[in-house]
Amino acid sequence: MPGNFGFTPGELRRLRQLSTPAKIQSFVDEIPYHLADTAWSPRRVLRERTAHCFEGAVFAAAALRVNGYPPLVWDLEADNDTDHVIAIYRERGHWGAVAKSNYAGCRGRQPIYRNLRELALSYFEGYFSMRRHFTLRRFSRPVNLARFDHLNWMTTEKPVWFIAEHLLEIPHYQLLRPGMARRLARADPRTFASGMVGRREKTRAAAAGRA
Repeated sequence: MPGNFGFTPGELRRLRQLSTPAKIQSFVDEIPYHLADTAWSPRRVLRERTAHCFEGAVFAAAALRVNGYPPLVWDLEADNDTDHVIAIYRERGHWGAVAKSNYAGCRGRQPIYRNLRELALSYFEGYFSMRRHFTLRRFSRPVNLARFDHLNWMTTEKPVWFIAEHLLEIPHYQLLRPGMARRLARADPRTFASGMVGRREKTRAAAAGRA
């Protein structure tokens, strides 16, 4: 793709201001979390200044790319709960993450993890259902979104559901050994309360989930 990745000069300037993973994380933390069933491209997120989990991850991958990192996303998969999509990056051989979440414990991570299993485990105790069950079970391999450049994933006005569909189709790796899940305690009330700080809901009856 050309050096501007299809963005306008103004869009590119804004993305280049997010020159580190920490600045990208601050941006996705600051914009409101929305609950609509959408799949906006990074251009649309930049314009609307709101995003949910999946859109925040895809936006972060684009911002990372503009600033010299590969545009990698990664999927965490749960039992009886929704997936969580995250942008990931490496610095000095260690993995970190940028993430948008409706749950306080499922946002970004510092680049201190030696491998993806360690990174996935760092999300385990912040990943729980409304019944306080720890639900995270699997993680995917990284996906480089450059594979979708022909679909203009960074700037299209069309939904980018094709990224989500690909993440559902690829292999995932088990996080827990057999028998571990049966022995798990529930999240204690303070852990549950802290994870719910800032959470938005559609209605009182809305189902729990990361996205």
